Amino acid sequence: MYRSITAPAAAAAVGVLLLSGCAASPSASSEGKERVTFICTPQEEYCQGVADAFTQATGYPANYVRLSGGEAVARLSSTGDAPEFDAWFGGGAEGHLAAAEAGFIEKYASPNADKIPEQFRSADDLYTGIYVGALSFCSNTDVLKRIGADAPQSWDDLTQPVFKSNVAMAHPGTSGTAYQAVWTEVELNDGDEDAALDYFAKLHPNILQYAKTGSAPGQMAGRGEVAVGVIFAQDCQKFIKEGFTNLETTFPSEGVGYEVGAVSLIKNARNDEGAKAFIDWSLTPEAQNIGDTVGSYSVPTNPDATITDDMVDLADLNLVDVDIVEAGEHRNELVARFDSEVAPAPRD
Repeated sequence: MYRSITAPAAAAAVGVLLLSGCAASPSASSEGKERVTFICTPQEEYCQGVADAFTQATGYPANYVRLSGGEAVARLSSTGDAPEFDAWFGGGAEGHLAAAEAGFIEKYASPNADKIPEQFRSADDLYTGIYVGALSFCSNTDVLKRIGADAPQSWDDLTQPVFKSNVAMAHPGTSGTAYQAVWTEVELNDGDEDAALDYFAKLHPNILQYAKTGSAPGQMAGRGEVAVGVIFAQDCQKFIKEGFTNLETTFPSEGVGYEVGAVSLIKNARNDEGAKAFIDWSLTPEAQNIGDTVGSYSVPTNPDATITDDMVDLADLNLVDVDIVEAGEHRNELVARFDSEVAPAPRD
C-alpha cells in the first residue's frame, strides 16, 4: 500500500467570516469584471494572500469564506442549486470529489492543468491539485518531558497509555485533515474500514478534544494543552516559525498519509468566467509561491514553483498510496460511522 516518490517527482509535487480580497490598486484592469467569491480552506493568512494576489494579477475583485473541508461540503449542500460561491480553493481533493458526487462541482479542464503532475489532478477534470501536505505528529517537547514520553514515531505509539488525554486531532466530519488520518488507517489496513475505526476507538481515550479545524490541534500542542496534535506538517512548521519553538514534527513509520489540496469549479457558479480565471491563475507558479510568503509550507504542485527549506521533502517519507477517488466515495459513510462509533462531531 506504499509508494515512494523519487526526488524529481517530489520536486514536481512540491507545492463564517466573509472578507474582501479586493486589492486597492490592482495592476490588471478591473473594468467590467464581476467579483469572484470562493471557498478557502487553508489558513486565514493564505486565503487573504490568495484573494489579494488574484485581484492584483487579473483585476477581478475577490471575496472568500474560510471553511474547513467538512464545513465546505456542508455549506454547499445547504445552498443547493443556487450556490454562494464560484470556486473552491484548498482542502483535500477527496472533499472536492465528495462535493462532486453530490452534484456541487462542475468539470473544468484548465489550460494550465497540463503543468500539474497527473497524480495530483482528476482524470475527469473535477479538480486540480495546487499543493501537497503530509500528515504528522506535532509534539510539545516540554509536555513530553513532563509526562515522560518520547515524540511518537508511529500510529501505534499514539495509542499508548502515556498519552492518555494528551492528544488532539480534528473530527473527520468537520476537517479534511482528520478525514485524511482516517483514510490513512483504511489504506494501512488494506481497505478494511472496520479495522481503521477500531484503531480510532483505541486512540479515543488519549484524545483530549476533537477540534473543528485541522490546524487547531497544533495550536493546542503549542500552548501546552496537549502533548501531541495530529496535523499536516506544514501547519506544525508554521506554528514553529510563529514562536512555538518547543514543537517538534515527527512522522508515523507505518505510513504517512497525505492530502492533495485542490481547486475546483462550483456548479452553477454566478461568475463562471471569473471562477475559471481564478482556477487558471491558481495553477501558476506565481500563485503557488504565495503559500511560503504567508507561512503556509505545503508543497506546491507546479514544478516551476519555488521549493524552500521549510517544506517537507516528500522523498524522505514512507508515503501511503492514497486512492483519492475511493477516499472521496467513502467519505460520507466513514464520517457517519466515526460520528456514531467513535465520537460525535464538535458543535458550535
